[in-house]
Formats: sequence, C-alpha cells, structure tokens
Amino acid sequence: MPSFETILYSVEDHIATITLHRPERMNAWTLQMCNDLQAAFDLTDADDDVRAVIVTGSGRAFCAGADLSGGSQTFGAAKPDKDTPVRRDTAGLVTLRIFDSLKPVIGAINGAAVGVGVTMILPMDVRIASTDARFGLVFNRRGIIMEGASSFFLPRLVGMPATLD
Repeated sequence: MPSFETILYSVEDHIATITLHRPERMNAWTLQMCNDLQAAFDLTDADDDVRAVIVTGSGRAFCAGADLSGGSQTFGAAKPDKDTPVRRDTAGLVTLRIFDSLKPVIGAINGAAVGVGVTMILPMDVRIASTDARFGLVFNRRGIIMEGASSFFLPRLVGMPATLD
C-alpha cells in the first residue's frame, strides 16, 4: 500500500477510502495534498478491485480551505507541462481529476468544508454531509474569483439562482 504525506489511503471490500489527513490544521489544503490526491485517484483508476471511492477528512473538519501559512506559495499555480500550455490552480487540478475518475466518487463531509474544501466535492458523484458539516465559499468576500472550476461545477449542481445567491 502506498504511503502519502497528507492523506490516508486504504482499500477494503472494493472501496477505496481517501482521508484528508492534516487534522492539526483542519485538513487545510497544500500543494502536497494536491499531489497526493492526484496520485491516489490514479491508483483507484488503475486498480480493478476498486469499485468506488470515498473521500473524507480526519478530525473535526473535511477541509478548512487553503493553508494560508504557506504565504505567497499558498496560491501558486501548477507549472505547465509540455501537454498543458496553461497554468492551472492546484484546486483545479484535483477537481478536474476527480471529475475524470473512472470510479464513482462519494464525498463524506464530516465537518467544515470551506473554499477548496467545497470546490473538490462539487464534481463528486454523491455528497453525504454529517450534521456537523458546514460549507463556505468565501471567494467573493475576499474579492477573488472562485478557483478550481467552482464557477463551472456549482451552477450545474445547485442551479444558477442559488449560485448567484
């Protein structure tokens, strides 16, 4: 079984469970988490024994958004490769990777999901929220554009009027 720095990964009874695992930081988003999640979804796609994927968080939060302790690196865009001439934010990389998953993806939201924490659940096939779950998209309060393809997925999920609200 592979080991990751910011997530836990296990497969049992044909279900892969990916757990965001930075409970001391409420599973705040980092570039390493982006890399770990992409690698985990590559594993689930390649494993014929996996029939579904569950994504959840350790501790009291699902994902509290970007880890702002990284300073200017927090919002650094991923460098383009030879096949992708455009720079993309890290949340967008994971959101689109989840959307492209060959297996159904279930979000088990166990607490706060803010910013990228909401963004990454938008392309999932099913979202199940605990009674402790709280959701927040704070982009407009910060004067920034929604990242990670949120502006594409959110209206398709909740409708345009609810998105504008």
